[in-house]
Amino acid sequence: MTSSDDFNLKCPVPIDDQERIGLAHGGGGRAMNRLLERLIVPAFDNPHLAARHDGAVLDLGTARIAMSTDSYVVRPMFFPGGDIGKLAVYGTANDVAMCGARPRYLSVGLVLEEGTPIATLERVVESIRTAAARAGVQIVTGDTKVVDRGKGDQIFINTTGVGSIEHERSILPSSVRPGDAVLLSGDIGRHGMAIMAVREGLAFESEIESDCAPLAGMVLGMLEDGIDVHCLRDCTRGGVVSALVEIAQAAHCDIQIEECAVPVRADVAAACEIFGLDPLYVANEGRFVAFVPADQADRALAILRRDPAGADAALLGLVGKSGHGRVTLRSALSTTRILDMLNGEQLPRIC
Repeated sequence: MTSSDDFNLKCPVPIDDQERIGLAHGGGGRAMNRLLERLIVPAFDNPHLAARHDGAVLDLGTARIAMSTDSYVVRPMFFPGGDIGKLAVYGTANDVAMCGARPRYLSVGLVLEEGTPIATLERVVESIRTAAARAGVQIVTGDTKVVDRGKGDQIFINTTGVGSIEHERSILPSSVRPGDAVLLSGDIGRHGMAIMAVREGLAFESEIESDCAPLAGMVLGMLEDGIDVHCLRDCTRGGVVSALVEIAQAAHCDIQIEECAVPVRADVAAACEIFGLDPLYVANEGRFVAFVPADQADRALAILRRDPAGADAALLGLVGKSGHGRVTLRSALSTTRILDMLNGEQLPRIC
């Protein structure tokens, strides 16, 4: 590691010694992006981080692999359609899939608070086992730590995933091209609203369940069919907008999407209205955006729709020619507004 003086010299933005970490730093918004740009990227600068992807694509000489890691602190641990164990497996396996890889192996690190019921841990472990089997991954290593009572929230989980890349494509933000079609794999907002309904004790006419699901099948289906996939990104914290803004800025391109093309279920839209949230910013755990050549969009959509999780896949819009790194939304009235990342996080502890 460099000294603190060297480290500060590398940072593009001066660091305020009085600044403290807040909940806004925990999600897909401007605060987290600033933290990454000021601290993390300068400290560990290398080409893999510079790719600004969901994971790292590594060349081992005889093989290419993808690797990704994530930590899960969702509250509550159990929610309609999922739980922290299922989330930890699918979330990291999906990040590996976003690199165009077949997820194969996971590590699992458990941070357990003193006093957590063994029955709760047993339920989470069984969920991890079931989700791993469905995602086609093996749990091959792990770790367990116990912290003092009151120093955690029963169970936190870290998972790291490794997958094999079985093609020669470079699926990265830098591969996005003008004219690319922007596809969304399904309806949005269900995960965030499922969590919010439980937190607030709200009962809707039909229960909103999280969209938590493995995505590798849809990704591999496109690749095996010869779709020239340029970039993939799952729409987790910060929702669809954060995913698109991150890609637009990394690829130095503009993206325009059509409001009427965004699939949102009526009950989710109603829940968002109650909470004053925009579904485009609400977290998902089984949805992703894909950038493909426009003349291959129909084929790609047909492949996505064959998977139950992709039944509502849609063409959102197109990549423009200019390079401002801007995302815009055109409404049904043909008015246009710029979409940007949130200053904070809409729903903390969402995953």
